[in-house]
Amino acid sequence: MDNTKAKIAALVAAVFSMVSMQSCGNTVQKVNSDSAVSAFAPESSSESAATTESAVTTTATETETTTTTTTVPAVMRGKLYDANGEILMYSQRDSNGKEQRMTNDSNKVAFANVLNEMSEGLDLKYNDELRKPNPSPVDGQDDIGQSIQLTFDAAKQNAVYDYMASTNIIGSAVVMRTDGSLMAQVSYPSYDPDIYYGQKTDEDLAWGGYGNKAFQNAEPGSCFKIMSEVLSDKHGITSLTDEGTWYYDGTSIVNWDHENTWAYPVERSLSSAFVNSSNIYFAKAFDQIGKDDVLADLDSIFHFVSDIKCDFGTIHNNIEIYCNDDLRRSAFGQSYVLTCPIYLAALGREAAFGDMVTPFTIKNIVDTNDCASVIKSGSAANDVIASIPAEYRQNLLNGMTGVGSNIGVSVPAGYSFYAKTGTAETWEGDFLYITGIVKNDADDGTATYADYSSYNGSYIIIMQIRNPKYFNFDFASQSASLYQGLINTVLS
Repeated sequence: MDNTKAKIAALVAAVFSMVSMQSCGNTVQKVNSDSAVSAFAPESSSESAATTESAVTTTATETETTTTTTTVPAVMRGKLYDANGEILMYSQRDSNGKEQRMTNDSNKVAFANVLNEMSEGLDLKYNDELRKPNPSPVDGQDDIGQSIQLTFDAAKQNAVYDYMASTNIIGSAVVMRTDGSLMAQVSYPSYDPDIYYGQKTDEDLAWGGYGNKAFQNAEPGSCFKIMSEVLSDKHGITSLTDEGTWYYDGTSIVNWDHENTWAYPVERSLSSAFVNSSNIYFAKAFDQIGKDDVLADLDSIFHFVSDIKCDFGTIHNNIEIYCNDDLRRSAFGQSYVLTCPIYLAALGREAAFGDMVTPFTIKNIVDTNDCASVIKSGSAANDVIASIPAEYRQNLLNGMTGVGSNIGVSVPAGYSFYAKTGTAETWEGDFLYITGIVKNDADDGTATYADYSSYNGSYIIIMQIRNPKYFNFDFASQSASLYQGLINTVLS
């Protein structure tokens, strides 16, 4: 863990070193409350572009240079819309001609660590696209850029944020549709961007307690066993002895229930190992499979080792294996294994349908005058990047059905529920996860949607709790009632 902390600290330091050289937006002021917006102004480097023309005259005795500077107004960023056409952010100029970035007051907190520049959010990520001139003038102005319609549902984003705030779930929640589009990406706590007037991007807003936890890496705990189950099946490891506590090389691995059951040792089936979340079973399985095959299978089947390039950024998972102990502990999402809740959503989608698709947030590039007028399509839906071999899919689904049944979560008629819980020991304390899929029984995973107003597909819902002691939780399975509330919020 000490090595992991050092690596993470070094990575964070490098990130912030780069961030300090970038131009980032800052809150300027809260405008008239009747208009229900707040204002954000970017740094001077994004306000305008300056064009310098030089005229050079040369004589036999001297060289004379005359410089004339002409200020050319920059193209202001266009709008960010949600999936239903609600404006999330837009630009206007103040009395001095300075660009102000405006946001809807009803959305500003729930979206702050996802969209805002001071959190290195999507408004910064999509800056260049938003500054491409709109095809036609906007309110008589020809210096406003085209707009982006995101896949987020603002109403659901707010509802999930309010639910997390009301229950004090410190952590994150991700809701993904079947096609890979992110419906909600919530981090709690967030912040009121109006408070940070004049402040540049800093560690806490970008990557710390107020950062986007859905995109921050941490140990995933037993949610990793979704992959371990498939690898065990692929390599024919379907039965092993489980001692409850496995001693080897002067150390040991224990199961979560090793202190409160008298059943050990047991001959454990692969299904039993998954449903009962046996650390020892999967540690032994990885030990038998070996480092090279584990890494190769994780990448080819689950795209875990190679980066996943998404429109909102790159998912960088981490797995490092320096010894056999690392290999064994990787099997249950510890040691040097790191990933983010957005990846867990992609993994959950693959578990339910057999294929992993790239997560995305850009639905369309649209005319700033009319969200319904599409300039070009955004990111590809159902972009398959990895697949579970067909012969190993049903056993995994059976196991995830068993977990879902054991934790007592219910879903509406016409839907099935698959899940895996995970309790992770991280350098910040224990994190609890539930990776769940509320699958529409009629959904085969191939549908595409012109819009999401009548979406009838499935929902991959990830809940991460970073403050389990507040609830007196020791294990992720104890958080099922909170997860039930999250499902109810999403489906309401």
